[in-house]
Amino acid sequence: MVLKRAEWPSPDEYVVAVATKVAPYGAYVTLPEYDDKEGFIHISEVSSTWVRNIRNHIAENQRVVVRVLKVDEVKGHIDCSLRRVSSEAKRVKNEEWKRAQRAERLLELVAKENDMTLEEAYEKIGWPIQEYFGEIYKGLEAAADGDVSVFDDVDAPKKYLKQVAELAEDRIEIPSIEIDGEMTITVPGAEGVSVIKEGLKKGLEVGKKQDKSSVEIYTLGSPRYKLRIVSPDYKEAEDLLDEILDSVKKIIEKKDGTFKFTRK
Repeated sequence: MVLKRAEWPSPDEYVVAVATKVAPYGAYVTLPEYDDKEGFIHISEVSSTWVRNIRNHIAENQRVVVRVLKVDEVKGHIDCSLRRVSSEAKRVKNEEWKRAQRAERLLELVAKENDMTLEEAYEKIGWPIQEYFGEIYKGLEAAADGDVSVFDDVDAPKKYLKQVAELAEDRIEIPSIEIDGEMTITVPGAEGVSVIKEGLKKGLEVGKKQDKSSVEIYTLGSPRYKLRIVSPDYKEAEDLLDEILDSVKKIIEKKDGTFKFTRK
């Protein structure tokens, strides 16, 4: 099912839709994230090119990502667009949908253990976790290493949070993100070697600030040096890469050296 906290979607929001009826003039869809409310995609919003046969673009029971154009809560109308969804927006939304489904499956288990409905599980556990982490599944990932203390500031019954953390530890495998690259560094003068060592040492010190990410820097033979970052979080890995490269580069260029990073 996968629920959203809001009762209605917002204009410009990307949502998952399931086609229920396809007609020559457009397609009727339901929005599973919003209690299966009905939406409509006019034929002019099906494709940016001429639509000869609408069924070449959407068919009954097909799940698609659409962009909400207009919401009329009084009349219960939701106008949607298929053609205004970029491939990147579609990818992001589909990934969000998959993560939400995984989170819901864990909430279903907690609901069953405590004789409550899924809706009650969202209210008592899911929405408080989302309030704190921004996304339910992100909170579950944070607890997947068995550390229920990540839920200390979540406004929900500790009994349920402990159950969720235990399920997350048992069922969620945190994928590792790996960034691999090569730094080419030269520094002129007699002190060049010591300056390079100082820069690489600073890069390793920056890497040690992150508890869940590991950083390796080693020589491939002057002037080439390997940089490898492994992290459970893509954004953290990218931010860490930027910080390491910036810290090394500042030290090298301060002594009139050259610095180049090539990502593998």
